[in-house]
Amino acid sequence: MRPVCKKNQAVSGGAMNARSWPGGAGVEAWAAVPAAFRAGAPLPPPWDEVFGPLRAGSTDDLVVVGQLGQSLDGRIATNSGHSKYINCEAGLDHLHRLRALMDAVVIGVGTALADDPQLTVRRVAGPNPARVILDPHGRLRPNARVLSADGTRRLVVTTPGAACALADGVEVVRLAADNGHIAPAAVLAALAARGLRRILIEGGARTVSGFMSAGCLDRLHMMVAPIILGTGRAGLTLAPIERVDHALRPPTRSYPLGEDVLFDCDLSAARAPIGRAKIST
Repeated sequence: MRPVCKKNQAVSGGAMNARSWPGGAGVEAWAAVPAAFRAGAPLPPPWDEVFGPLRAGSTDDLVVVGQLGQSLDGRIATNSGHSKYINCEAGLDHLHRLRALMDAVVIGVGTALADDPQLTVRRVAGPNPARVILDPHGRLRPNARVLSADGTRRLVVTTPGAACALADGVEVVRLAADNGHIAPAAVLAALAARGLRRILIEGGARTVSGFMSAGCLDRLHMMVAPIILGTGRAGLTLAPIERVDHALRPPTRSYPLGEDVLFDCDLSAARAPIGRAKIST
């Protein structure tokens, strides 16, 4: 099922509305945003409100953004794994805009194997981010589309003992693991050491949940589509709590994008310090 994007009414908590974002003159002005964003120049409206906070982190030199698209009942896919497309066209455009502003986009190897994504910005103007795949056991296929030699930097994060048969030009980052799990903070520190400062954790849900649980996200962009799957694969999975008043309640703003609603959650108060990037871009 693929919902059709329609105009929506403004959602409380966001100053933007469906006429200014994603439709209207704001979209046409997007082409100037990636360069202005990196140069620290003012962003044309309406982009500064949602993307301005991604320029610099408040904890250290890094900005780490998690992104998930899900149904109203918190599902990212059916039980069979089918997920194309839960979110509508405007929601997909937002994801590609996020990529265009980030230095690197990170996915787990499970997502790479299941979806074979490209992780490019083909839907919008802007540069492709470096593509990073977390692959502790060397499962990634050498012909995966994320490894395509298209001039974009490609990195595979794995463990010292894993066998990785990868093409020339793919950077292999070997980090210690605990029970086959590479700590999110170690991943971010390794990327920072390689000059990657703004990092998008795109998926899958287990990877985003892991970075959030470790206190390694500055913000979470949750795109919610007005559909109900009933059953299926869950979005965020965090440690259980006993009481509702123990729940995380981050400062949140919401914006309509076609039929979807974007929830921009500020997690910076819980972000663990990582360090500084070698090169600032």
